[in-house]
Amino acid sequence: MYSENNIIIIGGGFAGVELAERLLKSNIEAHVILVDKNNYNFFPPLLYQVATGFLDVSNISYPFRKHFRGHSNFTFRMGELREIKARENKVILNNGELTYSELIIATGTISNYFGNENIRKNALPMKTISDAINLKNILLERLETASRASSIEEKKKLTTFVVAGGGPTGVEVAGMLSELRKNILFKDYPELKNELFEIYLIDGLPTILAPMSKESQKYATESLKAIGVIIKLGQVVRDYTDGMVQLADGTTIETSNLIWTAGVTAEVFLGLPENSYGKGKRLIVDEFNKVKGQNNIHAIGDTCIMTTDPAFPQGHPQLAQVAIQQARLLASNIISEEKNQRRKSFLYNDKGSMAIIRRNRAVADLKGPIKHFNGFIAWLIWVFIHLMSLMNVRNKITTFLNWLNSYTTKDQPLRMIIDPSEKNT
Repeated sequence: MYSENNIIIIGGGFAGVELAERLLKSNIEAHVILVDKNNYNFFPPLLYQVATGFLDVSNISYPFRKHFRGHSNFTFRMGELREIKARENKVILNNGELTYSELIIATGTISNYFGNENIRKNALPMKTISDAINLKNILLERLETASRASSIEEKKKLTTFVVAGGGPTGVEVAGMLSELRKNILFKDYPELKNELFEIYLIDGLPTILAPMSKESQKYATESLKAIGVIIKLGQVVRDYTDGMVQLADGTTIETSNLIWTAGVTAEVFLGLPENSYGKGKRLIVDEFNKVKGQNNIHAIGDTCIMTTDPAFPQGHPQLAQVAIQQARLLASNIISEEKNQRRKSFLYNDKGSMAIIRRNRAVADLKGPIKHFNGFIAWLIWVFIHLMSLMNVRNKITTFLNWLNSYTTKDQPLRMIIDPSEKNT
């Protein structure tokens, strides 16, 4: 299909888009086919701001067809990968099949519920745009329900939020909910002015932001506690049924709202042998991102695990920068192979990590003379880097204007409940 030399990229996240852009800019003779279940790219680090009504969906997303418009050797295919037929060089999608000369899997991760069906069914995940929209709708619907509830117990249950997972996403969600409580909730819902609106942050490890420095962990913990977030560490959510979060130590929290940011896992695809997968169901790749046991199948980003990098013998962290750097090198190696030139092994250039906590409060661990920032300076760094990382100028401008409005007014007029599943009668 399209040509005898099809490079198929499954997944249009950080890694997939970066790879496609690099290949197309190189004027490669191959036909590049990008496959994704959505027709748009979105920026996962800002999903929580969509979920809490501080950004609009359009601020962090952009359609693939518009972004890649004008490239005659590019095709977008909306679909989901079902099976890989490696011997036939084919992928089976939910809506057809494609033939490839090179296949690159860049499907990222999905939420990991650790086999607990009650949590999977009842918790609120935040991995996709749909998740974020759903979370915002449910949050607002439950506040509306609480505003007219006659029972004190029901009000408390509806206005208690439990965030499972103390990584950057969990910390950012808890911080944003606290901003909502402090600056907006009681203005919009005067009926709830006497409610505590409790926010819990729970993690099984002894500290939040475990991959970051001790300075960042301490600052984030103190900043969250200062705004009333209840932090429970060394605890995992064992179950969630009938509006009751059950912790490993036997204690419970009554809530209608369990927000799940506690873990991720890669996807398993029919057609690749079991020994191709490693920890977290991540595809095992060599130093060139080639999948174990395969000749023309690569994996990049969160969906793969590479243990050949001396600085990361247990595999790289599942971060955007890893995905982008792997995509850049793979594009370069594909082009080098076409020219019969030597490929380069992947070595991750760790530029540091950061997390926003709340208004004017963030932490940043960087690689350089000054290794740690916190407070307003770190917040400014976070704002700048995330703005520059958005896909195009339009997204950068609209997001900046939304942030500027939110910062100056301590408010945001994006709290509409819009349920596309409803039908007019």
